[in-house]
Amino acid sequence: ILLVPEIGLTPAVAADLHQVFGDEVAILHSGLSNQERAEQWHRIKRGEARVVVGTRSAVFAPVTDLALLIVDEEQDSSYKQEETPRYHARDVAVVRAKMANAVVVLGSATPSLESYYNAKKNKYALVELPDRVEQRPLPEVEIIDMRQEFQETGHEQVISRKLAEEIGQRLAKHEQVMVLLNRRGYSPVVLCRSCGKTLECKNCAIALTHHKRAHKMECHYCGYVANIPDKCVHCGSEYVYFLGTGSEKLEELIHGMFPQARIARLDRDTVRGREDFERMLAGMNAGEIDLLVGTQMIAKGHDIHGVTLVGVIAADSALGLPDFRAAERTFQLLTQVAGRAGRGTTPGKVVLQTYFQDHYAVQYAAHHDFVGFYEKELRFRNWMHYPPYSALANVLIRSEKLDESLRWSGLIGQWFEKTRHEGVRVLGPAAAPILRLKNDYRYHFVLKSASREKMNNLLRAMLAYAHTQKIPRTQVIVDVDALWLM
Repeated sequence: ILLVPEIGLTPAVAADLHQVFGDEVAILHSGLSNQERAEQWHRIKRGEARVVVGTRSAVFAPVTDLALLIVDEEQDSSYKQEETPRYHARDVAVVRAKMANAVVVLGSATPSLESYYNAKKNKYALVELPDRVEQRPLPEVEIIDMRQEFQETGHEQVISRKLAEEIGQRLAKHEQVMVLLNRRGYSPVVLCRSCGKTLECKNCAIALTHHKRAHKMECHYCGYVANIPDKCVHCGSEYVYFLGTGSEKLEELIHGMFPQARIARLDRDTVRGREDFERMLAGMNAGEIDLLVGTQMIAKGHDIHGVTLVGVIAADSALGLPDFRAAERTFQLLTQVAGRAGRGTTPGKVVLQTYFQDHYAVQYAAHHDFVGFYEKELRFRNWMHYPPYSALANVLIRSEKLDESLRWSGLIGQWFEKTRHEGVRVLGPAAAPILRLKNDYRYHFVLKSASREKMNNLLRAMLAYAHTQKIPRTQVIVDVDALWLM
């Protein structure tokens, strides 16, 4: 079984395996129709397909005599299922391989801290590939300080002068360019200059994103769609201002700067099915696209030899998120996207635009120094008792009624205070970073413990108490090893 993080990566991987193993390769992911999925499942079950390629759910493929499980890009957060059952495909792969007496390989250029820590503690064997194929050099990385850019130009730039110059040079040589901005849409915020309020989703405490081409305002969490406002919905003022830049606006800006270039965009809005994804990547490989703009979808696993320049806009945007993994995720994304440059015979270059050029995640990514980043980040995790030094659980209390969610979280908070729980640290209750999501008001607790057994016992006791207080089980979400504390 070979797991990949995105549906879009399955065709290329399956095609490579198909050349070697022919019709013994099966594909499993949610992009297939029910009929296609059933057909693939039965082929695996009958033993006709002995190689399975797929996304996280493929870890449960009915392979009879399992010998090898590979998890590619094992650090990727898409391996975690965000609905019940909340499993992590990487962890399931490790357990399944152990039960089947099979070998499991976790592959990554930027392993998760937990996996690398396990390798350093000799729980896993560590196999390193220090060099690129054919000894090709790693791309040169240049950091552009956008604070200095603002001081010198006097106005806010989305694309720095240096990045614009580098793109022009590459296009003149008929080389390909990738530009990453990890934010969908045209403008992420609509603000009224009179009353100062933003246009929010009616179901979530989150700003609606402006999608210019689709003529709509959309919530990226629940899918709610509204019309583009010509005046403020709060005060009726006409001074409505579209703030910020998303991948759609970036594509438009680059079109204006390089009108002769063939430009494409790769994000959730342009890719509706796997055919769109395959067509876009085939266009890049065939040299029919000069410049590809996109979100994190362009950062993963693509081997396009014509790409010699990668630009990263707002390289540090995730560092401000209320998430202890923010630095790790930033480092991984920057390192992954940098790896798309210079994969052919021509050396590559990466231009990182940032407002926090001194941040260790940006600096270590620029120097391709995973071990340096790992050691520094691990010290912070140790001080704060975060994974891999502790197990972590997120307990979320939700209700459509604000007073109900407050009362329930208060009851559970009092129970945690009265109950003895040595070896388990309980933080909360606190409002979740996104207080209202999909019509639910949300409060949460974060539990940390060096002992999984103690934490699990406390969680079971908490659920039993919630049951006695008539708190519906569906309104108490327990997420052990939570990847997002949102």
